[in-house]
Amino acid sequence: MIKDSVFAALDLANQRRAERRRFLKFAGGAGAAAGGLALLSACGGGGGSPTPSPSPSPTPSPTGTAVPNDIAILQLALNLEYLEAQFYSIAAFGRYLPASSTGGVVGTPGAVTGGRQRIFDDRVIANYAREIAADEIAHVDALRAVITAASPNFVINMPAINIDGGATGAFTAAARAAGVVGATETFDPYASDENFLLAAFLFEDVGVTAYKGASPLITNATYLEAAAGILAAEAYHAGLIRSELFQRGLTARSNANKIAAARDALDGTGTLDAGIATADASGNLTVANIVPADGNGVAYSRSTGQVHNIVYLRRDAGIGGGFFPAGTNNSLESLRTSTAPTATPTPTPTATATPR
Repeated sequence: MIKDSVFAALDLANQRRAERRRFLKFAGGAGAAAGGLALLSACGGGGGSPTPSPSPSPTPSPTGTAVPNDIAILQLALNLEYLEAQFYSIAAFGRYLPASSTGGVVGTPGAVTGGRQRIFDDRVIANYAREIAADEIAHVDALRAVITAASPNFVINMPAINIDGGATGAFTAAARAAGVVGATETFDPYASDENFLLAAFLFEDVGVTAYKGASPLITNATYLEAAAGILAAEAYHAGLIRSELFQRGLTARSNANKIAAARDALDGTGTLDAGIATADASGNLTVANIVPADGNGVAYSRSTGQVHNIVYLRRDAGIGGGFFPAGTNNSLESLRTSTAPTATPTPTPTATATPR
């Protein structure tokens, strides 16, 4: 009886969120130029085809118009939101984002490789997946609206995205690098509830540190407030995923810790990550670490270069690989290369870093 009540409450909450988003989408579509910023501040509250060949660098805006630094930062953020939204949308709803939410002017348009709907065993996890998916889809539409409000010529195309769980998929490459699976094994995030949570864990913590790191670079107060709002939503997601994984026991905790260590190895020197559990006096992972933070209890920040290294699954300052085979699309690639971490390069685009 109690469990049914919980499910009913979750379903009702999702219905209310869906109704609110339909209103926001209508309002944003009626006047993106006037309402884009308001939509972005409020948010958070197509089929795949073969991946195109990588290009050496993102295509610049054809207009020749200088892109404001703040807009360039939002373009970089939109790349990550494309990735998260496509992963959650296909896993939760069995569909990719519509073409109307992925087209633009800047950069080479790409397609999604891999992904399928997950029929969840746990109805609570299914509800969480749908809620987060709706948030990430809203983030995409909101960022596109605010960039359009600045200029339609600044909107980036969705780049090529790899969310495949097969032998050559980005998730498998990441899991092998982390030691979650063996060198010849695959990691399919759509095969089990726990695998889905581990894949979500890989993305969510990156999103939090990316927005935290980008915030000081934004000069426009309205854009900064909007970015802070999305940061908060991503932090809620990350805390939820970390909590669910911790509750699943020692294997899930160990694998999550391995992923966190691999991320920390990819982003360069220093500690910018933490697993979901620490060992007790007996050496067992029984102590929760839901909030990854420094000694002051402050969330970690990552530079754009460090974020790209994680999603590219590489430790040098090159472009492309991993979840973005052809690189991200943006107008200010120097934001990526100028802040790349100091680290020993790996010989291939797929990560070979040893988890710490």
